[in-house]
Amino acid sequence: MAAMWIEAIGLLAGVIGIFAWIPQIIEVWVHKRHEGLSLTSFSVVSFALLLWLVYGVLVDSIAMIIANIMTLSVIGAIIVGARRARNSHQMSD
Repeated sequence: MAAMWIEAIGLLAGVIGIFAWIPQIIEVWVHKRHEGLSLTSFSVVSFALLLWLVYGVLVDSIAMIIANIMTLSVIGAIIVGARRARNSHQMSD
């Protein structure tokens, strides 16, 4: 396992990275806006993050493990929110 200060930097980077997704979550869950959101792109990013998670487990990096689990959770919430918004939009048409 890497030195604690190295893991702390990685964990801080992961937490800061989560904040980048907050505006997208607000758009999808609060404002119910899903236009322009590519679920294919989000799926590819999710797959890449899953591979980074596996890598983090293999190299025993707690920062990579936690950061990727958190990011996958946030992206999962965006995907679920977008699907809900699209379904409710289709029902109202």
